Amino acid sequence: MRTFTTALGGAVLMLLAAVPARADIPMSGTFTVSHACAAYQSIRKGTNPGAVTVDPNKVYDVLARNKADATHYRITVAGAQPAERWVSAACGSVAATDGRPGAPVRTPGAEKAAAAGDASGARATHVLAMGWEPAFCAKHQDKSECRALTATSFAGTHLSLHGLWPQPRGTQYCNVPADAKQNDLAHNWDGLPEPEMSADTLKRLAAVMPGVQSKLQRHEWIVHGTCFGGTADGYFARAAGLAEAVDTSKISQLFATSAGRSLSATAIRAAFDDAFGAGAGARVSVSCNGRGDNRKITELVINLAGDVAGTAALGDLMRAAQALPAGCPGGLVDRAPH
Repeated sequence: MRTFTTALGGAVLMLLAAVPARADIPMSGTFTVSHACAAYQSIRKGTNPGAVTVDPNKVYDVLARNKADATHYRITVAGAQPAERWVSAACGSVAATDGRPGAPVRTPGAEKAAAAGDASGARATHVLAMGWEPAFCAKHQDKSECRALTATSFAGTHLSLHGLWPQPRGTQYCNVPADAKQNDLAHNWDGLPEPEMSADTLKRLAAVMPGVQSKLQRHEWIVHGTCFGGTADGYFARAAGLAEAVDTSKISQLFATSAGRSLSATAIRAAFDDAFGAGAGARVSVSCNGRGDNRKITELVINLAGDVAGTAALGDLMRAAQALPAGCPGGLVDRAPH
């Protein structure tokens, strides 16, 4: 009996040892990556099976944070084994989608909108991502568009189109050949086909999307445009038009005049209310990179619903969608490098 008990006790101890102890704090939300970094299975041991990294500008689902003042977030990395991985908080910005501890600071405007029932719009069918190019170029000086960036250029004084992305998250690579998808996943954009669009559409797109100089349009079409419906010309014309609506408003002026200074999410969302109607600002989430005094605004993610593929105005599309958490409470607006 003693032998059996000892063996049983040993088996239990082995089983308990095999179960990873978790002191993390569950949460839900998204993690937007600002720069590539390792995705660890264990923070303490530094293990990373498969040498997995997270990709810049991609958004991952957040499952937990390691402590109240998080230094790492547990996310889901599709295709990784295991899929649940830890990434450093310095790799990007987190936006929670619930009220659990660690949820981002909500702005007064968002609270008023929620109190007024303004958050009851339709679930977003698309998001419009608009980035601040000087912040992107601070870590990507080798990019063609970054070498051309100046404090007075359009990209240095206006928000730049990152993409128009069908929702829900994961709606990607629709009817895309396997070789094209593999090239995209390998960041081989030279190996991707050039989307067919008119000279006028390409000209409009290049003006609001500096990344065209690095073939960003090829990546955006393969991943997101193929799920939009219709032609590449129609997709990029619509995306450019929505970006133009932001850039001809006072939003970009706010960023340009704030260069070198801090800008709050409250001010950004208020500017959207002024430009696109009351409640529009509650559909904008602010993404940042870094922490404390080094936190910098990198991108705005805008919820859209309604006739996105048609001719509806941006303000109408925003107000038709559900409200978003404010994201980070604000940060520095980077200056162009020269």
